[in-house]
Amino acid sequence: MELVNKTNTELVEKIKSRTAEIGVIGLGYVGLPLAMEFCRAEFSVTGFDVDIEKVAKLSRGESYIRHIPGVEINEQSEYFTATTDFSMIAGMDCIIICVPTPLNKHREPDMKYVFKTAETVGEYLLKDQLLVLESTTYPGTTDESVRPILESGGLRAGEDFFLAFSPEREDPNGSGYSTATIPKVVGGYTAECLEAALTLYDQIVEETVPVSSTRVAESAKLLENIYRAVNIAMVNELKVLFDRMDIDIWEVIEAAKTKPFGFQAFSPGPGLGGHCIPIDPFYLTWKAREYDISTRFIELAGEINSNMPYFVIQKTIDALNENGQAINGARILILGLAYKKDIDDLRESPALKIIELLEQKGALVDYNDPLIETTPKTRKYAYDKKSIPLTSASLSGYDCVVLVTDHSAYDPDFITENARLVVDTRNYLRGTANANKVRRA
Repeated sequence: MELVNKTNTELVEKIKSRTAEIGVIGLGYVGLPLAMEFCRAEFSVTGFDVDIEKVAKLSRGESYIRHIPGVEINEQSEYFTATTDFSMIAGMDCIIICVPTPLNKHREPDMKYVFKTAETVGEYLLKDQLLVLESTTYPGTTDESVRPILESGGLRAGEDFFLAFSPEREDPNGSGYSTATIPKVVGGYTAECLEAALTLYDQIVEETVPVSSTRVAESAKLLENIYRAVNIAMVNELKVLFDRMDIDIWEVIEAAKTKPFGFQAFSPGPGLGGHCIPIDPFYLTWKAREYDISTRFIELAGEINSNMPYFVIQKTIDALNENGQAINGARILILGLAYKKDIDDLRESPALKIIELLEQKGALVDYNDPLIETTPKTRKYAYDKKSIPLTSASLSGYDCVVLVTDHSAYDPDFITENARLVVDTRNYLRGTANANKVRRA
């Protein structure tokens, strides 16, 4: 998209000179890395959060996210302040909203965090401030819902203040990219709004990608995650089919990967986890109903991916039966609670559903995760469990070990040598010396 040159506003000049005050609302897996990136660029940053304990930890220079060490927060103490006092919004030049957008029990968008935050910002909104929403949401949220809330005090977007949407693209402990190196899609309510938001993100990311509207920016984020959800669902469905046909899905994928064009490999697993892929597609499904459109691909993908924990349970039952053991009363050890390897994030993790299903069958379930010492309360689950030490004695004491998360800390040979029986949902234990103990799920 080609931008029209506009006269620099006072805000744009403040951003370029890095004298603008930055406020980040929501200090989780998106907001905190973003705040640290602005601090590294020597902006003065205020982080807002309703969680008193979280703010207290940050104020002490402590981190609650594994891939952001406390030393990094301490290093930025000159530039970073964490607070629960939202009246300080009035002192910010740029305000970035990074709050959760979960689903309710009916798989409909739960927008209370975004709308409540917008109401709070609206109480303190001043002329010439820039407001950017980063929370993943359905197309039209920024223009149709957030803008009227902000304008309820009399100021007008595009005239009195700047409004934009720029979707987060965090990949915790993922592909080697960081906040600074991941291209940033940005859509503004007006051309002037877009210019202000681009100027802001140009200070901290290597590449900004301007688009014609906030609706396009919102849709781009959904497309990214729907693409992954649908393709993962496809290989999960093939996994179930090929298992019935006694064909190794992992060998099939490795063979298909040798094609140098027209194919991208996706890996099956025990179900989807994380805040994005299991949730975001349904924001578009919900919005599509307004236009009398049924998003069948999205809904089918969600159904397939949601059923994968049940497949794991059936494979566990079958494996125990082969050993003459019933699931009722069996002692089961789950390896890995996090939704993906080498992180401490268990949002929407399939491990939580697998534990629930196993306990409903009468199994006695413990877990080990080297990065999650205890099970925190989530929106759906309130387990009171502690990670048990992983020793030869503890492994051998369980009727079955179910590997859900393939943390690098897990030694495949140690696991298969000491466990009586293992159900491997990630193909992590392939090639181990005691492969006869392993059942894939």
